[in-house]
Parts: sequence; structure tokens; C-alpha cells
Amino acid sequence: MDPRAEALIRELDLRPHPEGGHYRELHRSTLPVDPMDGRGVRAALTTIYFLLPATEISRWHRVSSDEVWHHLEGAPLDLLVSDPEFDHVERYGLGPLRDGLRPEVVVPPMHWQAARSTGAFTLVACVVGPGFDFADFEMLRDRQELAQQLRQRQPGFVDLL
Repeated sequence: MDPRAEALIRELDLRPHPEGGHYRELHRSTLPVDPMDGRGVRAALTTIYFLLPATEISRWHRVSSDEVWHHLEGAPLDLLVSDPEFDHVERYGLGPLRDGLRPEVVVPPMHWQAARSTGAFTLVACVVGPGFDFADFEMLRDRQELAQQLRQRQPGFVDLL
């Protein structure tokens, strides 16, 4: 692993994330909100650091809330976002504002997302509102019927399962 990535993992006290990469929650709002979709009260928003080294991928997953990715350091991130049925996958270059990259990308609720660093590592911040709860988190590999839809409709992205 890249020495700077290793240092960031130590300095920021990051832990392995189930989707891949390393993370740490930075803030959980004390303001409660009810998203009115049956999942119950959540924090208004949460933020995390998320580091993805070149040796790992962020596997296809989705959350029930809006998620905003912000590039902080390292190589640009190749962020893939799909509608719930995998009819269309959009590819975003998340990085410094240049060469077609954008420093911020919003992933709508219940949209599938996956990512990989285009270099040695990428450090991002993710803001989720209503706030993140693992009860609202789903990995595509755990949904075989939907994973099969990805294989049929978007075979070029199966490596991120």
C-alpha cells in the first residue's frame, strides 16, 4: 500500500469498511429527522472520511439516503452510479476541478454505487442525509437476483461485485 495512504489510515484512525476501503465517522447530527419512508428517525446528516487504496475497490452498494462524495486528497476516483434496475450506469471522475473532473458528486437514494481509485489512493469525505445507518445499507452481492441484473445489463461492471 502507498506510504501516504498507510499514514492517513493511521492518522485519521480509519477502519475497514464492509464495501471495501477504510472509513471513520466524523460527525453525526444531534438533530433527528423522520424521512417518512418507514425506516424511522435518523440523524439529520452524517459525515465520514473514506480512503480507497489502489489495492481495494468500493463494491456495488446502496443507501436509502442522498450521499454526497467530496474529493479531499490523492488520485481521482472513478465513481460509478446506477439506477436501481441497472438500466444505465453513469461514470464520474471525482477529483480536483480540472480535466473534466468534479470535486463533488451526489448519489441519489437507493441508487447503486461503486468506486475505484485511479492511482495509489483516494481520500474522500461522504455526507449522507438523512444520516447514515447500517440498517439503510445494502451490498449488491447479497442480492443475487439484482446482481444477476447487473451481469445481464451491465457486464462491463461485474468486477465491482
